[in-house]
Amino acid sequence: MKGMTNTNDKPSLTRLYARLVVSDGPRAIDFYRTAFGAEEIERYTDPDGKIVHAMLRLGGAVIAVKDADESDPAPDSLGGSPVIMALDVSDADAVAEAMLRGGASVVYPIADQHYGQRGGRLADPFGHLWMISQTIEELTPEEIQKRTTDLFT
Repeated sequence: MKGMTNTNDKPSLTRLYARLVVSDGPRAIDFYRTAFGAEEIERYTDPDGKIVHAMLRLGGAVIAVKDADESDPAPDSLGGSPVIMALDVSDADAVAEAMLRGGASVVYPIADQHYGQRGGRLADPFGHLWMISQTIEELTPEEIQKRTTDLFT
């Protein structure tokens, strides 16, 4: 049967990516290119030039971007987004600075965190939230849990 590739005869997952709906697709692609070094892989538009699908590569990951429409509202028209994109980087401060230069805003400033990361959270100009993290300390899950417990007690 087509699509059945594992021994349990269940469909296998072949790809997962976020599809970000934005109020200005071309501007968003420029922002992600400048802030994250994104490479545009493909772009498809409707007859009016609105982006119906654009795929971007960010390091080893991909995201899709599309312009908002009647079916798919952008976060800024909904009062924000409950989804947080987590981005592991080699230099959290530099990525945050690039985002800020492009019009992002700080939700939580970049700082050393109890779980061995240096990071924070920023909102891009299109209402999407990004948790930017850089490993600064190799910790075991037990060490992270102890520090988390200590933080709340």
